[in-house]
Amino acid sequence: MPDHTIPSPTEPPAGSPGSTEAGAPSTRRYVETKAPRGVYVRVFIYVVATHVLLAMMSLVVLMAKSK
Repeated sequence: MPDHTIPSPTEPPAGSPGSTEAGAPSTRRYVETKAPRGVYVRVFIYVVATHVLLAMMSLVVLMAKSK
């Protein structure tokens, strides 16, 4: 059965978004071992927000102790 070929695991199937046919734009491939950029941005924001909140709470405690 020559018309039933199995595609190579390294090649995307023909007609898929990742295929590189003539005239087709190449798209970014999903890499499972790398987290999306949005995760890094959210973690950075959460860490900064947590530290700012901790600084404000510490300031309130220090002001309360001084009275």
